[in-house]
Amino acid sequence: MPQTAGAHIAEALKLLQDTLPIQRRLVHAGDTIYQAGERFGCLHVVHSGIFKIITYSADGREQIAGFHFKGDWMGFDGIANGRYGCDAVAMDTAEVWSFRYDTLLQACVEHPELLALVHAAMSREIARDRDSLLSLCTLSADARVADFLRYWAESLAARGLRTDQITLRLTRAEIGNYLGMKLETVSRAMSRLAREKVIRFAERGRRELQIPDIDALREFVQRSLGAPAASRTLQ
Repeated sequence: MPQTAGAHIAEALKLLQDTLPIQRRLVHAGDTIYQAGERFGCLHVVHSGIFKIITYSADGREQIAGFHFKGDWMGFDGIANGRYGCDAVAMDTAEVWSFRYDTLLQACVEHPELLALVHAAMSREIARDRDSLLSLCTLSADARVADFLRYWAESLAARGLRTDQITLRLTRAEIGNYLGMKLETVSRAMSRLAREKVIRFAERGRRELQIPDIDALREFVQRSLGAPAASRTLQ
C-alpha cells in the first residue's frame, strides 16, 4: 500500500531527530525565524504550525513568496550567497526545528537516506514555485483564488488536519499580495466562489471557510483553463 503523505512527513521528522542535533523553538504569530540579509548557518523544518515567506522589492515593499506547513523545510535560499534572502514569519503558534547546515552535510555522508530527504525537500520547493508561477500566468482571478484555497486545503489534508472547515491565517490583502491581485479582486472572487457553492463562509467570520469538497475547487480551476482566452483576465 502506498505511504500516505502524513506517514511520509512523520518518517522524515523521525529521521531528522535520529541523525541530527536539533534545536527546537516554540514561536507565536508574528515571530521571525530568520530575516533577509541575516547570515546563513542553519536550515529549519516546520514541526507544527504555518509560516509565510516574505521577500522585499528594491523599494522596500513586502511580497509574500510562499507558505510552509508541517514537514516543510525553510532556508534553502541562504545556501548560495551565505545570507537568507527573505523573512520566515510564524502565522500562528508553531514549533520549528533548526540544525546547522555544516552538521547536516556531515550527517549526509553517514546517512545516505538523509541526503535523499534533503534532495526531495528541494525538489518539492522547486515544484511549488513552478506551480505558483503557472497559476499566476495562466489562471483567471477567480481560478487563482480557487487554486490557492485548493492548495491550502490539500496542505492541511496531507497533515491529517480538518479541511471541511478551515481558518485562513491571512487577510484578503495578504492573499492578494501573494497572488498578485488587488484586495477588492480577491473579495469579489471569493464571493463568486461562494455563489458557485464551492466554498461557504462560516458565521463566525470571513476568515472561517467551509470547503465541502476539495474536488469541486479542482474542477472549478479546470473549467477556467478551458474558458476562452478573452474571459481569462488576470486582474
